[in-house]
Formats: sequence, structure tokens, C-alpha cells
Amino acid sequence: MPFARATQDYLRHIAIERGLSEHTLSAYRRDLTTFGDWIGTQPVVDSAGADRAGGATVVDDVGRLARADLAGFVQHLATRPGGPLAPRSVARMLSSVRSFTAFAAGEGWLPLDPGASVRPPKAPMRLPKAISVHDMERLLGAVAGDDPVQLRDRALLELLYATGTRVSEAVGLSVDDVTTLAGTDEVADVDDGTDVSVVRVTGKGNKQRIVPLGSYARAAIDAYLVRARPVFAARGTGTPALFLGSRGAPLSRQSAWLVIQVAAERADLAAHVSPHTFRHSFATHLLEGGADVRVVQELLGHASVATTQIYTLVTADTLRDVYQTAHPRARR
Repeated sequence: MPFARATQDYLRHIAIERGLSEHTLSAYRRDLTTFGDWIGTQPVVDSAGADRAGGATVVDDVGRLARADLAGFVQHLATRPGGPLAPRSVARMLSSVRSFTAFAAGEGWLPLDPGASVRPPKAPMRLPKAISVHDMERLLGAVAGDDPVQLRDRALLELLYATGTRVSEAVGLSVDDVTTLAGTDEVADVDDGTDVSVVRVTGKGNKQRIVPLGSYARAAIDAYLVRARPVFAARGTGTPALFLGSRGAPLSRQSAWLVIQVAAERADLAAHVSPHTFRHSFATHLLEGGADVRVVQELLGHASVATTQIYTLVTADTLRDVYQTAHPRARR
């Protein structure tokens, strides 16, 4: 099976079967292109690393891939002259290639999966970087005003902090995704008849989750829907997207990133702020407030609780620092 054709078949498979977003598909395509470009310069080798084809390349036939090829690719990424990749980036790229070789083996293009036993380099643990509640209030307060752009930006930032959504999930919301559940609804988990505002979020793999929407965020979104979105919508051709750009088209991830950067500059925060800062802060502040880690897992849309538990390390560090500062027997 030619490498280029196999790659296209694999990308088509994950787009249909796994329902991945175009952004994720682009990342897989980029990783496999990098691997294909590199493997096309390598001699065919057997599992022990010995040349077995007189210098022929493997790029024309996926069936010739061996474990040594993947191991060599990992070494190349970590030591390449143009700038070695960090362990985390190497691991991500290897994950794309291993997923591809597993698919190729399943299709019968390879007798065995050469990536099954190739392990990525161990990346150092990097704790999520959240900002304090005070700094978050300053950041949200930096976006104030009544013109359409300011109303939209405030609604976007309030939603990011209130729900912990990824920025790609936020810009992918439609107007109908913001709704109200009756107090007796099972999802709302409220039995006193109080209506609950929620957001229907479509995450990775097209998996949907329901996330409650706080009063501040709901008020900001309502103000945007009534006083700002119609202004933007009149300039476009019509779209159900919740957040619109100045020309009426759906707001892009890049534009949302710029909104966050402008707000951070106005707030004059010492800490670096990125779109994921809102997500990290959402999770950290919930856990600091006593939320159960599995509830936070559901709200974030994590497939495994192990992914969410890294936030517990952040709050544990905070508790330790407070203890060492405040307890008389903790001081040395």
C-alpha cells in the first residue's frame, strides 16, 4: 500500500469513525506528513535495524515499515539539527504515527504493528497554570462597555470561565446550545423547581456534555444576544453560531485568542494568559471550593479522571504553601 494513499485512507477513517474536528485532523495530517517526509529518506531496515533492501526507501510501501523506523523517527525528532522537539511534542507526534500503524496492521497492510512496542520519551510533569480568583475578576472586568464588540467579548470571557470549555468548543457553540432546563430535569439535579441555565458543549470526538451556566455568564450572554449579536448578524449571510465576528461570520479561534490577549493587557496581569488559562482556572477554583474531582471531570469532558487529577496537585501545592506559612510548627 503506497504511503500517501494509506495516509489518506487513515485520515478518512478517523474523520468518519471517530468524528474528529478539522483542527484535530489537520494535526494528524501534519504529523504523518512529517513522518512520511522523513521515512522517505531512510533505507529499509528490519526489526533489528539492519539494512535489508540495498538502500531502497520505504515511503512507497507501508508494508515495509519496521519498529526500527519508528524508533529512529523518535530519535530524529529529539536531535534534529533544525531544532529538537520537546519530549511532549515528540510524544504527541509519535502517538499520531502509532495510531496510523495500528490502523495499517488492522487493515492487513502490515503483518504486525511496528509501533506497538515503541515508547515515547517521558515528559516532565507540567502542572496547569491557573490564575487567582482576584486576577480572574480583574481580567473579566477589563472587558467592559456597551458597544457590540465589548458586549461580545465580555460574553465570551464570562462563558470560558463559567464553563471551562476549550476555546474551540466555545467558538463552535450555536445560539440554541445556550438553554434553560427545568428544575425537575435530571441533568440539572435540582428538585426545587428552579430553572437552571446550561450550555450544551460538543467536545472531542463529537461527544456532548451539559455544563451549568452561572448567573454572571448568563447575564453577559443575554446582553450580547439582545444588543450586539443582531448588529453582527445583519452584516453576514446568516449563521447559527453564537459568537460572531464584525462581518457576521462565526468568530474564529484566532480572533478569540486575540480577545483574550487584549483583555489581559488591559488588566495588566503579571501572569501569562492564554485561552487554556480560563479552563485551568475553572477547574482549579472548583476544586479549591470543595468540588468532587469526578464532577470536575464531567464538566471538563475528560475521558479519564486521571487527566483531571493533575489539578488536585495544584490545589495540594497551594494548601501546603498556606500551611507552611501559617502554622507555627511548620516554620523552620
